[in-house]
Amino acid sequence: MTDINTSGVADPLASYRLENTQEAAKKDDLGKNEFLDLMIAQLENQNPLDPQDNGAFISQLAEFSALEEMQQINNTVNGFSTKFQSTQALQASAMVGRSVLVPGVEAPTDSEGAISGIAELPSGTTSLSISVLNGSGELVRKVEMGQQFAGSVPFEWDGKNELGDTMPADKYTIKAEIKTSAGAEQVDTLFASQVNSVSIAQSGAVTLNLAGLGGVPLESVREIN
Repeated sequence: MTDINTSGVADPLASYRLENTQEAAKKDDLGKNEFLDLMIAQLENQNPLDPQDNGAFISQLAEFSALEEMQQINNTVNGFSTKFQSTQALQASAMVGRSVLVPGVEAPTDSEGAISGIAELPSGTTSLSISVLNGSGELVRKVEMGQQFAGSVPFEWDGKNELGDTMPADKYTIKAEIKTSAGAEQVDTLFASQVNSVSIAQSGAVTLNLAGLGGVPLESVREIN
């Protein structure tokens, strides 16, 4: 008789055995019906001279019901979370190629060598100043904008230093400060940039990859143009 070598040959019954194993695992789980059967059996076989307190059975049933409800709530929340992440990712992908306004402290010069942005003032001030610093942290230019009301105040740096020399195209740190009764206070600055691509992490977090600004969380976007 010739021996047949079956090594490396797929088992045609593998999927059938896997299904049976999964079904058996499911049958091992304690469901509501199995719990009730066990409780009835416990009642029928208890010691008549020392019966189980009815309150104990009611407590067990209440705990089981509470656990079942929590599992249902958890499944519902997970379903909502998955749908929300899918919707969020779809909305983010539609933003590719569009311009968004995001908070930040660094911005690159544009095609004309300038930088424009918005300073968010929580209150009015007698003096708003915009300081431009290079990569080494050295002050390149300080633009005084005088008295301003509370709200969004547009600003622009023309790309020149205090001497009027044109600075090289690069990314610069922008520091906006207002004068208050307590002294100088730094305020938030916003910059506009185009969305080049969208990254979605395994956790579902969506990051917009902006031209010149890098990755920014979707929830940081203040305005879409």
